[in-house]
Amino acid sequence: MPALGFGTLIPDAVDTKNAVRYALEAGFRHFDCAERYRNEAVVGEAIQAGLAAGVISREDIFVTTKLWNTNHRPERVEPAFEGSLKRLQLNYLDLYLIHTPFAFQPGDEQDPRDQSGNVIYDNSISLTDTWKAMERLVDGGKCRAIGLADVNLEKLRTIYESARIKPAVVQVEAHPYLPETELLDFCKNNGITLLAFAPLGHGIRPGPIEDPVVLSIAARVKKTPAQVLLAWAIQRGTAVLTTARTAARVQENFDITPLPDEAIEEINRIQTRQRFNNVVNTGVPGFIPRVT
Repeated sequence: MPALGFGTLIPDAVDTKNAVRYALEAGFRHFDCAERYRNEAVVGEAIQAGLAAGVISREDIFVTTKLWNTNHRPERVEPAFEGSLKRLQLNYLDLYLIHTPFAFQPGDEQDPRDQSGNVIYDNSISLTDTWKAMERLVDGGKCRAIGLADVNLEKLRTIYESARIKPAVVQVEAHPYLPETELLDFCKNNGITLLAFAPLGHGIRPGPIEDPVVLSIAARVKKTPAQVLLAWAIQRGTAVLTTARTAARVQENFDITPLPDEAIEEINRIQTRQRFNNVVNTGVPGFIPRVT
């Protein structure tokens, strides 16, 4: 899996298709998708256009998508996986993640709510049950690897200890304000890749992209704050996802060069702590608008 990946959480279909094209042209070969983003078909069209144009071959790219919360029951896992494959127009997936460890009421409504507006959870199913169904996807040959997203260390440890096929990747929010050091150490010690999303703080201000330490380093090394944050993420041993809509910003995010050791140490000493997406506690992704 390439350490630098392109995230496809872009609400507008035209923007999504253009952004994936820009990413392919810039050199991105790792694409992160999700059923919940509701744009797998558009991403698939853009990838197929790249394949048809000879820009890439299927073996050149690493494609991830995710099982949504309403499909955690074991009998729903394979149909959900096949649905994603069909929308993406692919014969196999490089990586399939459980989007969050929370099971929602099964059905076609991705955001099931009761009359009071509260999420309807499905307490009849455990994450371990869902994981066993994920393992069977690998057995079937269309899924190269499986993993988890939006989990804490306790839930990861539970799955890791009971799994027949160990998680290959854990995708969580991580940046200098939320370094997830303990989780990263566990992953490094057990052969799991930690894949960081929102490495720039999802553009939320104030955030790490405007941190004085990051701005100072960017000025010294003649890179943008975004490039500094992405380089820091890779050099500390994580993979990282970045999303952009314009060709210039996509190219900027791909143009990553190593930081000096002292810059890494400066960023590591940042004391601010802030989580921007509470999905790890609720299963409700904070960056995806509700559809009402």
